[in-house]
Amino acid sequence: MPDKIMDTDDAWDSRALGADEAFAVAAEMDETALDEALELQPISIRLHKSLIEDFKLIAGMNGLGYQTLMRQVLRRFADCEKKQILRDMAAEYAKEQSEEAPKEDLRKAA
Repeated sequence: MPDKIMDTDDAWDSRALGADEAFAVAAEMDETALDEALELQPISIRLHKSLIEDFKLIAGMNGLGYQTLMRQVLRRFADCEKKQILRDMAAEYAKEQSEEAPKEDLRKAA
């Protein structure tokens, strides 16, 4: 009987536990079901080859696939843009409210 490995975070992190291919089973993969579960939609886009190569390089250095990195970059951009739009709208609303307040004060005084 092989030596027992204690169940610790270090054992999992060092891959002493959980990394033996003898205990791994390949899962059946239905790509359509996976896309639906993750709410992914395939698209077609034309990009410069050099940009794709840059993404592949950066992704590889970070242990990611380049399409995963592209999704992350696009998500970050969209989130930042939405926040900026909301900030701009809030500032415009505050400006309108501050401009209307003096007019109401004048009406009350009259």
